[in-house]
Amino acid sequence: MGSENGLASAHEKQPLFSFGLISDVQYSDIPDGRSFLGVPRYYRHSILVLQRAVQNWNQRKHKFVINCGDIVDGFCPRDRSLNTVKKIVDEFDKFEGQVYHLIGNHCLYNLPRKKLLPLLKIHNLEGHAYYDFSPVPEFRFVVLDGYDISAIGWPQDHPRTLEAMKFLKEKNPNQDKNSPTGLIGLERRFLMFNGGIGKKQMEWLNNVLQESTELKQNVVVCCHLPLDPSASSKEALLWNYNEVMNLIHRYNCVKVCFSGHDHKGGYSIDSHGIHHRVLEAALECPPGTNSFGYVEVYEDKISLYGTDRMKSTEMYFNTPNVNL
Repeated sequence: MGSENGLASAHEKQPLFSFGLISDVQYSDIPDGRSFLGVPRYYRHSILVLQRAVQNWNQRKHKFVINCGDIVDGFCPRDRSLNTVKKIVDEFDKFEGQVYHLIGNHCLYNLPRKKLLPLLKIHNLEGHAYYDFSPVPEFRFVVLDGYDISAIGWPQDHPRTLEAMKFLKEKNPNQDKNSPTGLIGLERRFLMFNGGIGKKQMEWLNNVLQESTELKQNVVVCCHLPLDPSASSKEALLWNYNEVMNLIHRYNCVKVCFSGHDHKGGYSIDSHGIHHRVLEAALECPPGTNSFGYVEVYEDKISLYGTDRMKSTEMYFNTPNVNL
């Protein structure tokens, strides 16, 4: 099953609840390959990582599971995309509880939103993939759609595609819009495999945070694309992460942001004391190793217990923090 990293499991108090966590499974029935940086990718092994994760989560009887996106890989042959997505969703569905999915760029390379979202049980008539849920009165989870403004996933003539292409043309002079060549510093995020959050979703987010503040809820934000440069490579960030974080920082309710996308993982605490935890990818686990975890949630902290590649992280709310 793999060994947990770091944190001691015994606490004086019982957690309010616990949940499972994984990101970037990116399964495909193709030979192993490498990223553009040369990092090995184990396409067929990643489904085994997921199967071991589900077994572990069921044994621990977690309340729910969050998949931080990229369910299958972009190299998956297109004629197999639908069945491959269904195959991985079926593995997630073996978890004996609710599974909450996020969409990532690799999901959208394979299937358009109108086919993808129903498979992931994300129900929205307008094709959006943002939503929120509250597993206990004290906590709310906010799932952002980082590809709201995007050149992938929407029809080519869709207003959000056109807005994204106009944005990329202004921000990235390269013919290949997935190339950061010549882009400096934080400008390197202006790539086609990233995306942004639109005005309507920002208004929704504001309303949710306002309501959570009134209800005295702690909020956990989940987005496939990282929201803090100190936790991620510049090339992986949400296009308008700064606008999103400026909005979040107007409130005191958000405690932790979970993301995927940047496969090496990362961790930071921003200027307002919010923890940003980018999850290590299941795709990059050599055979026999794992990258998944579970989270215990308390009134004053969130404890992530990682397995193998996924590092354990203790995240205290607005108090000294420990990263193990």
